[in-house]
Amino acid sequence: MKILFTKTALGLLALGAVMSSCSKREQSQKTGITYNDKNNGGYERFRQSHPSPGPGLVPIEGGTFVMGGSADQDITYDYNNVRRRVTVPSFYMDETEVSNQDWLDYLHWINITFPQDRELYYNAVPDTLVWRHPLSYNEPYVDNYLRHPAFQDYPVVGVTWDQAQDYCSWRTDRTNENILRETGKMVAWKDMGKKGGGGDAGIAANGQPFNTDIYLNGQMTGAGIDGKKMMPNLSPNAQAGTGKGGKAVRPVRMEDGILKQAYRLPSEAEWEYAALALAGNTQFENIDDGKIYTWNGMGVRSAKKKTRGLIMANFKRGNGDNAGVGGYLNDKADITAPVRSYAPNDFGLYNMAGNVNEWVADTYRQTSFEEFEDFNPFRGNEFSNKRLADPSKGLYAKDKYGKPIKDPAHANKKLKYSELLALQQQNTVAQSANPNAPLTTPQTGSLPIDSLLPKNSGKAYNPDARGEKDEVNKALYGTTTLVNDHSKVYKGGSWNDMAFWLNPATRRFMDQDEASAEVGFRCAMTLVGAPEINPNGKPHYPVKKAKPFKTR
Repeated sequence: MKILFTKTALGLLALGAVMSSCSKREQSQKTGITYNDKNNGGYERFRQSHPSPGPGLVPIEGGTFVMGGSADQDITYDYNNVRRRVTVPSFYMDETEVSNQDWLDYLHWINITFPQDRELYYNAVPDTLVWRHPLSYNEPYVDNYLRHPAFQDYPVVGVTWDQAQDYCSWRTDRTNENILRETGKMVAWKDMGKKGGGGDAGIAANGQPFNTDIYLNGQMTGAGIDGKKMMPNLSPNAQAGTGKGGKAVRPVRMEDGILKQAYRLPSEAEWEYAALALAGNTQFENIDDGKIYTWNGMGVRSAKKKTRGLIMANFKRGNGDNAGVGGYLNDKADITAPVRSYAPNDFGLYNMAGNVNEWVADTYRQTSFEEFEDFNPFRGNEFSNKRLADPSKGLYAKDKYGKPIKDPAHANKKLKYSELLALQQQNTVAQSANPNAPLTTPQTGSLPIDSLLPKNSGKAYNPDARGEKDEVNKALYGTTTLVNDHSKVYKGGSWNDMAFWLNPATRRFMDQDEASAEVGFRCAMTLVGAPEINPNGKPHYPVKKAKPFKTR
């Protein structure tokens, strides 16, 4: 059973402001001040809603499950995914793996947006040489797999973990930019090339491409950027603008709920939970049957009448058997297969077993099961802050691609404003010398500001938490073991793996700047708000509305 998103949830956008023309305006429950009234200060409140997923995503209703619980054996004796119960919050996940066509879209954008930056384009191109083997004639895949239209719906491979992260950031900005242009909040696509319209597609009037963080910080506005249907500005400090009749307008804010959350790699817990898809086997919190694979049953062949006997995923049955016998191929694929091949699991996700392994966001540790949070577990945090170019104005510093520059987080809590100014003053010289260089952090003990910053149990704050609770000598990482802070987890099994690796609990790792013909990825997105995806037909406590305040 595929979990469906309710029509109500899909139809509700957070842009549901109760504007001043309404007869019954909402009031603040704590002050009684009327919302959305420009005459009393312009306090704004938008209808609370369940946001819809971004393009390509399906909703995954979270819950508790036993991570590592689907593994019935540990034939590799890695002892690296021992069972533990965790809770995964609801989130969104790509219905399919990212395909070659999806990646070519990315490369095309880079080519038209930064035509002179060959380094950026080169770094974004997957390593097609992953197909090359000394004793195999795979050269045709080297030349054709990424770009030939015959493979356009096949999963992209040869992509490093770092490249996947860059793609997620690009996809976030393109999705949000498209929303703003299609809804008139920014100059429409068709008007981009017109006089005063901002120039070529993807390039705003300020000469830099759209970036979600920069836009939400109010640093992308003005002639050639502002659209014809911007948000009304109810603030008494607003000046007459470009709105109809000269009314004051403003860019979209996070509070409007129009823009999507960032695309990202799923965490290992999210990926395993989504692959297992026990929601289809659950009724009233009772799981009827467990799973070994992403489908029900202990075998790898379909038991349904119309597809009886067909292999359920793209994998290697045995040595030398990648496709089966000519005349009746078992899984209909020799290498990878189109991303919508085979039946989806109970969450509606395709190829969560086989086809290609998939990168997840976590840094690998063999003992992850011993060192974890039981809510939304994740290892890999490198806490960072956006660098401020001008703290007094709250402006972010930007790199040459129009993205905010990020530095290691300075403390484990919000700094006082005086501390923020002092830190900025200390780094002024470093910024002027090299705007893109990471700034010195308090943990080095080299800045006078150290004495002002908050301490954590007497220890200097460390923004790199990937090694949290590691008891080994970090100097030995990469010397006595292959595991280090750059080792990232991948899961799911591939076209060239045996059936054992199709189990959602199995896990392997590879360095974040390495690639393989057997590893691809898919994106995820955080779901904000209530976790229940399909509330229809389920019991609920009634939610009462607050009583309006009446002045006397």
